[in-house]
Amino acid sequence: MIRNANAQDAPAFCTLYNHYIEKTCITFEEEPVPAEIMENRIRTIISRFPWLVWEGDAGVQGYAYIHQWHERSAYRFTVEDSIYLAPGAEGKGIGTQLLASLLIQTDSPRRIMSVITLPNDRSIALHEKFGFTKVGHFKKVGFKLNQWLDVGYWELLL
Repeated sequence: MIRNANAQDAPAFCTLYNHYIEKTCITFEEEPVPAEIMENRIRTIISRFPWLVWEGDAGVQGYAYIHQWHERSAYRFTVEDSIYLAPGAEGKGIGTQLLASLLIQTDSPRRIMSVITLPNDRSIALHEKFGFTKVGHFKKVGFKLNQWLDVGYWELLL
């Protein structure tokens, strides 16, 4: 079931997100996020944008949100999406459901960006299913877990 996130979701989100911080290159954060910081992020984002949770019998299996792409005022009509699934929740349609719901709830932006650490075939396929197109590829712009990482940019024009 998909529902709106709230600050009380912070511990569950930390468990899910910190897995990606500690074990993958999906996010460029390198230090685990404590619940207090996650709670602040949730409150800040939901004051302006949707943040959705996919929760089932096994608890939180994923979340997705929209946030401002860049803070300078000229970017005010461009946002970025973020989607994270619990380990083992991939390939079950949860990401598709979250992104579909997120796009329905997103109003006023003209463009949605998705920044994807490469390679990440699942995230690329998910975004392209919804009409996102690749618009940029930056080589070796991140360094995490002893490797240089590329980042791709996908956009959806609304």
